[in-house]
Amino acid sequence: MNIGQAAKHSGLSAKMIRYYESTGLLQAAHRTDSGYRLYGQSDLHTLAFIKRSRDLGFSLEEVGKLLTLWQDRSRASADVKGLAHEHITALNQKIEELTSLRNTLQDLVEHCHGDHRPDCPILKDLESGGCCT
Repeated sequence: MNIGQAAKHSGLSAKMIRYYESTGLLQAAHRTDSGYRLYGQSDLHTLAFIKRSRDLGFSLEEVGKLLTLWQDRSRASADVKGLAHEHITALNQKIEELTSLRNTLQDLVEHCHGDHRPDCPILKDLESGGCCT
């Protein structure tokens, strides 16, 4: 199938497929005599793997490691679990950071009168860099 068909079947854009190919996550596609890319079932399976990994928030580097582990039938599942556990730890850290940001902004919004007066604790905090309240 051509890149448009592969994009439709995988749920990825043709641009992303070309990008994954250029980064080495996806093997270079076979080409027709006129230079058009051709993809097979194996490529679609790899694209589905990449898409699902990205949907779970894995970085391109992590996806590369996961692909290597997936393709190595002699791998230890502990290696895969370790990589997933590291990702969970990073996700939890991001969640904590985002929760803190949300709580700070929520507090600023609650202290803003939101009326015709120019005083605004949100702008005051932004002006001070959050350091000098």
